[in-house]
Amino acid sequence: MKIAISTAVYYPMTNGVAVFSHNLAVGLAKRGHEVMVLCPSQTGKSHIKYDQGVKTVYLKSIELPVYPDQINPVPPKKKLFGHEMPHVLYKNGFHASVLPNREIKKALRSFRPDVIHCQVSDPIGIAVVHYAHKHSISLITTEHNYPDVITDPLKLPKIIKKPVDAILAAYFVGRQKKSDYVTMPTQLAIDDLILKRAKNFKVPVEAVSNGVDLSSFKPGKAPAEIYEKYQIPEDRPIVLYVGRVDPEKQINLVIDAFKKVLESVPEAMLVITGDGVAKAGLVKQAHDLGISDSVLFLGRVMPPDLYEIYKTGSLFATASEIETQGIVLIEAAATGLPLVAVDKGAVSEVCKNEENGFLCKPKDVSEIADSITKILSDKKLQKAFSGRSLEIAKTHDINRTLQRFEEIYMEVISRDF
Repeated sequence: MKIAISTAVYYPMTNGVAVFSHNLAVGLAKRGHEVMVLCPSQTGKSHIKYDQGVKTVYLKSIELPVYPDQINPVPPKKKLFGHEMPHVLYKNGFHASVLPNREIKKALRSFRPDVIHCQVSDPIGIAVVHYAHKHSISLITTEHNYPDVITDPLKLPKIIKKPVDAILAAYFVGRQKKSDYVTMPTQLAIDDLILKRAKNFKVPVEAVSNGVDLSSFKPGKAPAEIYEKYQIPEDRPIVLYVGRVDPEKQINLVIDAFKKVLESVPEAMLVITGDGVAKAGLVKQAHDLGISDSVLFLGRVMPPDLYEIYKTGSLFATASEIETQGIVLIEAAATGLPLVAVDKGAVSEVCKNEENGFLCKPKDVSEIADSITKILSDKKLQKAFSGRSLEIAKTHDINRTLQRFEEIYMEVISRDF
């Protein structure tokens, strides 16, 4: 098949949509399909790149310096009279395509796709949907977001947030109604975003896992050079976080919990892997709590080193409430790590309470701390959770994901004949 994938964020960006879009494109190309990706350029200028069998069309874009690009390190905050000033603009800002219609029309007309798979309702996604309808091309959409992903970082008062969330949810559902087939990573996400909010939703909708490459994420001990390179101690239990270091991920709650963990497991260490706008504040938080010596910030780590970083962990911990699935949770499970997470969003389809970890009440620092402590203090429990994580991860093999999307593409294409 000739498959076009549109997305507002793409590799080497490190958020879930970017990682999924890249894994999907490369995986489909390896299975013999002709794949083209449409995404914003990270330089502003349009260009085409061929890599791993995928043709990526980088569309003209503008820089939005109010948010970092998730590729370059977030610069430290400037100081004024010894005090850190908040970031207003970022040197390496996020890029977005604003008026991509002409470029998209040219690219799709030349490529002549059998099916278009739209990831995000940005201007690229809107233009792609319009083109698909106009030219009767089969259209799949995957919804990755909850309204909370957009509104939580804005810290809106509840009286404003609730109607804004309702408007965003209606928009998300409205764009899905224009598709031939809709997927989300989990059934819980479908129930919450679509089935609870949309009456007479007639488009087929299905849960298809984001999936991970199980050949890359495997249990075992990381090589000595990884510990040395990243200054991770080999003789201490490691509580690991991997992902964006942004406010909505609520890593501050994990740090607060870890302070309590150290009371029972003083030799433990918290390793935070990733970068984002919250990093400077989290470094200060660890310092103010007096636990800086036990909290290590690695910054952004890319494969293949990332595969080994997971192996340094004794468990994986997150307090994020906005996951439609959480690729990093699957990656951690595939490495055999017990999980500690909060019971919000669709996390419970990967972190199963008292099976491969613990699900805590959202924002409950004491429960998060108790859960981490229980796992670190009980080798038998840690081993049992680890084995169950590996079993759960097998159901999220990227090859299953790719096969199912192939079947969906063929189904919607066949309807048009």
